[in-house]
Parts: sequence; C-alpha cells; structure tokens
Amino acid sequence: MRFVDEVTVEVRGGDGGRGAVAFRREKYVPLGGPSGGDGGHGGNVVFVADERLTTLLDLRYRKRLVGKTGENGGGKDCYGKGAEHTIVRVPIGTQVFDANDGSIVADLDAEGKRHIVAPGGKGGRGNIHFATPQDRAPRRAEAGSPGVERLLRIELKLLADVGLLGYPNVGKSTLISAVSRARPKVADYPFTTIVPNLGVVAIDEDRSCVMADIPGLIEGAAEGAGLGTRFLKHVERCRVLLHIVTLDPDPARAPLKDFDVLMDELARFDEALAKRPMLVGISKTDLPDVAKRVAVIKRGMKKRGVDTVIPFSSATNEGIQTLLFALGDLLAANPITPAPRPEPLAKAVRRGEDATADVDVDEDNVVYVNE
Repeated sequence: MRFVDEVTVEVRGGDGGRGAVAFRREKYVPLGGPSGGDGGHGGNVVFVADERLTTLLDLRYRKRLVGKTGENGGGKDCYGKGAEHTIVRVPIGTQVFDANDGSIVADLDAEGKRHIVAPGGKGGRGNIHFATPQDRAPRRAEAGSPGVERLLRIELKLLADVGLLGYPNVGKSTLISAVSRARPKVADYPFTTIVPNLGVVAIDEDRSCVMADIPGLIEGAAEGAGLGTRFLKHVERCRVLLHIVTLDPDPARAPLKDFDVLMDELARFDEALAKRPMLVGISKTDLPDVAKRVAVIKRGMKKRGVDTVIPFSSATNEGIQTLLFALGDLLAANPITPAPRPEPLAKAVRRGEDATADVDVDEDNVVYVNE
C-alpha cells in the first residue's frame, strides 16, 4: 500500500432542504390555511479515527467531499427528512488544519474520536411559520441554508511507542525487521527507507510496544535537508526515542557527532522533542571496529547526560533482548495519558431543534470515503 501522510481536500456540508408553500384543501374545511413543512437539515461531513487505517491514500484522489442535501418540505405539515451524515474514516494520529489560516481544526489521536469538519446547513421554514392575522395565507417559504465550505490540509502523524532515530544506514530498518514482522527495505546505500514503517514488538510474555522506523535524518533536516521535516513530524507522536549510532565508512562521520547533530535538529524542530525520554543503542557490534569503540562511545554519551547506552547486533541478536527490556522499562516509566472521550456526533434534526444535539448516528448511516 502506498504511504500517504499529507493531502489537501475541499469539504462542504450538505445544503438544507427548501421549505414548502402549501395549503390545506379538505372537504368541509374551508380556508384551511398554510400547511407547508420545513426542509430537512443538510448532512455533516465528519472525520472519525479508525485504527484499521494506516495511510491517507483513500483521500489522495478525493479532492472534494460533499455532505448530502436535506429533503425538501412537503404539504400537509410534512417536514423534510434530515440528511445522513457523511462519515470519513481516517487513521489514528490524523490532524486537520484550515488550509487558509493554518489553524488546527481537529486532532484525531484516539480510536473512535470524531469531529464535524463541515456542518450541514439548516432546513428552510415552510409557509406555516409565516401566517399572521394580517396574512393568513402566506405564499412564501425559506430556502435551506448552504453547508459550511472550507479547504482543509490533512496530516498524518504516526502514533508509536518507540521512535527509531539515526543517520541513514545505521541499522534502524534491520533492527525493526529483527524484532517484529515489519519488513522494510534494507540495502547498503543511504535513504533506503523513504516512508515510516511500524512494527509490533514483543518485549516479553506480558509486554509489547509499537516501534516506528523513521526515515534517516541528516544535518539540516529541520530546514528540509534530506527527507526534511516531512518525517520529523512523525517523531512528535512517539512516547520514547531510541537513537541508534554506529561507525560509518565516511571519515566525516562519528557516532558522537551524529548524536549531537540529530539532537540539535530535534531541538530546532521542536524543543520538547529534545527532552523526550530516550536511550541510545550502538548497532553493528558484530563488526570488530565497532566493538572496539563501544567503551569510548559510552563515555562520550555519559558526558552528554545519557546513562543508558546499549550495544547490540541485529545480525547475531546479541544485546537485542537487553535493549528491549530497557525500552520496556522506559515505557513503563512514561505511561500513556488517558485519551479524552470521543466527541458526540450531531444528528440532523427537524422542527427547529438544535442541530448539534448530542446524539450518535447509527452505524448503518456510515458512508465510506471510497464508495
């Protein structure tokens, strides 16, 4: 499946139905008076977080999402039916922004969380509302109001427990493939990974976590160098960070220097990221040159305030379990903040009731975006 983490779409709530102009015409009922009913409310466009989705691919080619129009009013005091809501399912971690002013509209960071991104219009009033002692047979009614229309920028920030950070080719993809069923592309050239990969990691019999392989970052990433800020944003949703360092054939590179550069890039992108709970892993310790430098790297990390430095080899599995136990302890020390309860979804109503009443919509009313 193609990974898509940013799209721009135009959304528009459904229009309200027209009010009716009608009169009672019944035998033995002279001058029956007006009987035109109100139009139904237009349907809302609602985004709902769904754990079964991992990409915004469904929205990639849907440039416009329009809610359904409310039914027109009828004679004999018949009110039009309110339109069903259009439910658009998006991955957990989706953020919705107003494309014009950049303000955040919704942050769907929990399963089932929902937000009305484009409310539908109200139905127009029928002529029964316009009767007065001076005009007992009004011949006018209201048109339904249009739904709210806006341009949205939708971003996906992956939710994970552990985020893998490091320069290209330090062994992040090899590690996640060794500890989970994720199978990212692994090769001996830089930027092999060009999309984030998620893997479920079993720490022991009772504990597990979700690990995210973030594409390799380099100096200047906060300004867009390499893969730039496109993937730095995914680090924001990781509870803890695992920095991976190792020796590199390039003489301009060094493990401690790499760590300093990436910490600086994190701080320039977001100060809070540089303070995120973390530990450091030294990869490829099956190579003699790397094994010789482990003690030196640990001393350098200690001077930088990093006490937990774990050497490991994904090729031989040496140190892997120690690394996983350390990650489990770090996660336990930084529990998840309970998510707020999902917002109630407004239901289209009639007879002048509040269109934002706290009423859930039946699952039968769900309309998937790709239908």
